[in-house]
Amino acid sequence: MEYSSSEITSYIPGLRRYASALMRNPVEAEDLVQECLCRAIARARPWRSIRDMRAYLFTILHNLYVDKIAKRSRTRDIVSDDLVEKKLVAMPSQIGHLEILDLARALERLSREQREVTLLVGLEGASYESAAKILGVPTGTIMSRLHRARETLRKLMEGNVDVRDGTGASTPARKVAGRRG
Repeated sequence: MEYSSSEITSYIPGLRRYASALMRNPVEAEDLVQECLCRAIARARPWRSIRDMRAYLFTILHNLYVDKIAKRSRTRDIVSDDLVEKKLVAMPSQIGHLEILDLARALERLSREQREVTLLVGLEGASYESAAKILGVPTGTIMSRLHRARETLRKLMEGNVDVRDGTGASTPARKVAGRRG
């Protein structure tokens, strides 16, 4: 049974749908269909009849898809030198270490009460109620101390706080009347 180009073209919409479902990328799907059609036409022989053209084309398309997947899995481990170089370049870690040291120093500069609340809530993940029970103070006091501690830490980390006395208490660069640490 001979086949005509019109018979082949009648199956193209179905081939495209199938290729799109397989590839999930319209460009790759279209390439797969084109390659399928090229193979079918290149292998056409007048002495060889094809009983079911649709099955024949879909088989070629499926086999091409399987070959592409197999090729991808074999070449997945091959990576360009540029990509490896970009991925292997490590950012300097000194900045992170310095920030941690700055944070540790800033925590030391907080008042004992603020440091306790900050460590319980911020580091240990205690709830306000739990921290209040542990420290034996009202929940509102925990919230107030934590707010002041966070503000002081932020200012210390930005370099906006002076500490002049040796007691470890933080003294803002500008004193605010009526505030307690």
